[in-house]
Amino acid sequence: MNSTLPVFCLQDDERLVILYVCAHIAVMYDHTANTQHLLQGHCSPISCVCVSEDRRWLVTADRGQDSLVIVWDTYTGIPVRTLFDCHPEGGTVALALSHDSKHLVMVGTGEVQQRLCVWGLEPANQRVLCCMTELPDAFGTQRHILFHPNDNTQLLSTSESRVLFHQWQSSTFNKAVGAFSQSVFHSGWTQAFSATALGNVLIWAPKAGAAGGYTALKLVPLQDNAITVLTQMDSYIVTGDSKGHVKFYGSSLKMLSHYSDMNLDCISSLSFGTKEPSGALGHPQDCTLAAKPLPIRNLVVSTDTAVVVHVTSEGGRVQTLLREHADSLQAVACHPHHPIVAMGSNSGILKLWDYEQKQLVCSRLFQKDPRIQCLAYDPHGVHLAVGFAGGGVCVLHGCSLHSEEMDSLPYCTHSITHSVTHMAFSHDSLYLATADEGRAVTLFRLCCEEKEEQRWSYQGRHHSHYLPIQELLFGEQLDTGLPRLLSLGQDRRLVEYDLQGSGGDRLVVLSAERVEQSGVPTCMCWYPPLTTESFLLTTSHLYKMKLYNSTTKMCRKTLLGPCFGSPLRKMMLLPKNSEGDPSARYMAYITTDKVGLQILPLDGNPHRCSAQLCHSTGVTSMAVSHEGRYAFTAGGTDCTAFCWEISLSALEAAAALGGKDLEPFYSLLEGGRDGELFREMEDYFYYSQLRSQGMDSMETRQVSTHIPLAEVPFVMRALGFYPTEQELEDMQNEVKFSRYAETGQYVTQVDLPEFIRLFVNHRPAQGLQLHELQWAFSVLGESHTATGHTHITRDTLLELLQARGEHMTEEELAECFSSLLGVSPEGGRLEWGRTSWQDADALLEKDIPEEITLETFVKGILGFPLSNPEASLASTNASSLTPARDTSAPPT
Repeated sequence: MNSTLPVFCLQDDERLVILYVCAHIAVMYDHTANTQHLLQGHCSPISCVCVSEDRRWLVTADRGQDSLVIVWDTYTGIPVRTLFDCHPEGGTVALALSHDSKHLVMVGTGEVQQRLCVWGLEPANQRVLCCMTELPDAFGTQRHILFHPNDNTQLLSTSESRVLFHQWQSSTFNKAVGAFSQSVFHSGWTQAFSATALGNVLIWAPKAGAAGGYTALKLVPLQDNAITVLTQMDSYIVTGDSKGHVKFYGSSLKMLSHYSDMNLDCISSLSFGTKEPSGALGHPQDCTLAAKPLPIRNLVVSTDTAVVVHVTSEGGRVQTLLREHADSLQAVACHPHHPIVAMGSNSGILKLWDYEQKQLVCSRLFQKDPRIQCLAYDPHGVHLAVGFAGGGVCVLHGCSLHSEEMDSLPYCTHSITHSVTHMAFSHDSLYLATADEGRAVTLFRLCCEEKEEQRWSYQGRHHSHYLPIQELLFGEQLDTGLPRLLSLGQDRRLVEYDLQGSGGDRLVVLSAERVEQSGVPTCMCWYPPLTTESFLLTTSHLYKMKLYNSTTKMCRKTLLGPCFGSPLRKMMLLPKNSEGDPSARYMAYITTDKVGLQILPLDGNPHRCSAQLCHSTGVTSMAVSHEGRYAFTAGGTDCTAFCWEISLSALEAAAALGGKDLEPFYSLLEGGRDGELFREMEDYFYYSQLRSQGMDSMETRQVSTHIPLAEVPFVMRALGFYPTEQELEDMQNEVKFSRYAETGQYVTQVDLPEFIRLFVNHRPAQGLQLHELQWAFSVLGESHTATGHTHITRDTLLELLQARGEHMTEEELAECFSSLLGVSPEGGRLEWGRTSWQDADALLEKDIPEEITLETFVKGILGFPLSNPEASLASTNASSLTPARDTSAPPT
């Protein structure tokens, strides 16, 4: 739950229902029936919430992009009205409903100052702006607002330094007294009250002869502790303070009763039930000498540490309704055999939750190193490993959270203080590996000595990456079945470790392979046994997925991955179940803020995957239940864990609607099946057959449906896709070995459908981004002292192209620049004789300036069409740059 927002009591005669907010969802929690009703409509975290006096209407608002204000019917849980663009500058920070629910007031943030708006909610099919006023920045940020209980034209708002009294068409304020927390009108009197962080209450009285004007009447030192909540119940003033006490005051601000033994911390909200108290039986007595019964309604209290309690009106019984994570929720993990999910947060709380019975199994609080970063169950479900931000690792019992060992596993001679980021168990549960922010991998082994119980021993640690580790993975050796350990880092290195040769404070590296050329790996998992080969599946920030042979580490296939706004961050295979296609397997994944599903085997079809928003502020972890029915996500800073129900039949239906065979791939081509790109592809495909047979041949032409594999690079480049030599090698290996495991023979030809799949899967998903060129110039170039513009000298650029990355020869450089600058007479390939090389060299010196700026390179050399280069180059979010295809020249 979001402990910074209030919790409301919606209790009726038979049920105890509360309403609270988590992330971008409002939750109506029926504690009596142990059920939740989720109110989903926002795409950004909810920033403020209010309910009507009769608890019939609920209003929620957010502060993100395309911010919304939604009015809900709490009886049905259905949104009845959505207000768009009320505060487009920055969203809403405070709102309130009038006591008759006919008006809604909102305070929004802007670039310079706040705006207060009052909206009429009748008639139901319209939104009427009654009034609007700008609040100067000097007044402070108004974060609390409410209507006068008897007069909808009067409002009161509070910031830390000011209390503002508003009347429609006018706004006045008086001198500030202390740091204000909340303010309230009193329904039976003319005064208003403001609470301060020093425990004082400031009494406001109307000015004589000034409608809507208020003046400070008296400052009353009410208590020693800071008042954090100020509200009204019937004719009583009620406060909640930083010590967890709730106090009731009468008309003269004399304390009548209090709840001081609830063992709570700082109170963040108070909400009373709507049911009027009846009789005097069971109610507490006030603090006066007469000791009269004090009729108090049922009360729901929430605290800053995400604890919600219910206090009954009769007897004052305290019942804890929720005790949730008050700090960032970083990790979730599912038990491999039981319906249990583990959740850990930076507040040190570790919970085991039964998601079938919807009840807490057990919990544990860590105090020495409370910041839990990751969790992992072993395949047998006996052990639960916990990794902490301080570098500690603790292994607990998987179902009871008991620990028979010390607080953390020993590290021998090392003192590790880096935060643990990844944890994994081997398939036989004998090995535990961890990765940390120090870019190192640590290995533990479960040992069982004679006459002693099992214990975890430290084996070794290796600093195997020079950039953060993205994934840590155990597998099985194909021939022996022994465990193997691999790690993948942002440094593009796939490292495998020698587990049998490790030990004695030494972790041995078996091999290290570079798996990407330009993409940055994001995650990795084992590909299911859908083929005769064993594959590793990796993803990159370029929205590409690659299959690597698990033994040779050769890239065997490149595919277009899910494109839902951000790259994949974690993948998990779903276990087999009766739902869905029995011949297929399925995979769950998360991106920066979404959770999704993918149908396997992979082929690049965009309709075989789906995703939806899960945590608008970012998802930190994911887990899948042992039976494959549910996926769990942790939201990090929103302190929320979501349980998602998986519907494979719906995923298969969506994939079927996308079309069969090549239909989904035609949609990825500009113009589709009838577009210009497809017609060019056909022309170049058949022209390539003429090239392979010889342009000057006089023999009868043999028209085929295939082209030689060696012709694929030329056709790709003619279509505007310019792969590197490594990408071409991966492309040719993909085709060449596609049937080798089944037939033992190489494939040397490509037909048009297979070529279309190759083109769609291998070409960049987003084209060349302008900010990538800006970054390259900032790294490789020099900055002018006077102008500040970055440039690269001609000699430096030519040297880099010949000495770094995939080296280019002088002839290749001259050919490329001649074509780009249009200095070749035919625009095609030059014949590299002595005279032509000297001519080309002279032309390059003439046409390429001595100092090359970004604008010169993009517009003058690459020839990208920029209508406004100055504006485009200044923006790092510019659209992708796509070079024009040469439709007049043959593929070269």
